[in-house]
Amino acid sequence: MRKVAKFLTVAAAGLGAAIGVQQSAEAAFVGAPMNLRGAIQYIKFDQPTLPPMAFTMFCLKYGNECKPPRMVFRGGRLKLTPERVAQLQDVNQQVNAAIRPEPNLEGLRGEKWLLHPSSGDCNDYAVTKRHDLIAKGFPARSVLLSEVVTTWGEHHLVVVVRSLSGDLVLDNLTPHILPWSKKPYRWVRIQTPKNPNYWASLGDRNV
Repeated sequence: MRKVAKFLTVAAAGLGAAIGVQQSAEAAFVGAPMNLRGAIQYIKFDQPTLPPMAFTMFCLKYGNECKPPRMVFRGGRLKLTPERVAQLQDVNQQVNAAIRPEPNLEGLRGEKWLLHPSSGDCNDYAVTKRHDLIAKGFPARSVLLSEVVTTWGEHHLVVVVRSLSGDLVLDNLTPHILPWSKKPYRWVRIQTPKNPNYWASLGDRNV
């Protein structure tokens, strides 16, 4: 019986990892009572700042990825539905599996942000996920690139999805899509919702 119980525990853990964001988003976010909304943490934008130099080069290569929206909407956050949750999960898993990890050993000089490369680093995962989500109908104002610093001191690029249920992070370092408040990063700068070419600082926030 102990072996069976242990097997069931491992299987349940594996299932939880497989559906990851489906459970966390639907259980913790979708349909949250209004009196709990105050506990949901959103990223706060600070002062305007320069974008990463590699992002500028990326925009020269992929002009359509950096076009500002023609219309500015007031309510910029996305409503998470079960369909949206499934799309987030699919894109995160597919891109993580499709790109072979290849660290950039040349520093800033070697940074080349590419869409759908066969191999690449965090930047390539992030821009590809953003591209694929927008292609699936996610509004560009709700899918933002963000530069962070990891606990081991490495600069890292992730995708932040701004939803009414909170800010969610798609990250090539984990198969799970987690709320912004659960990521152990120092947040440096992020694209602004109104124009992807404009970035804002987030200050020294350890969450």
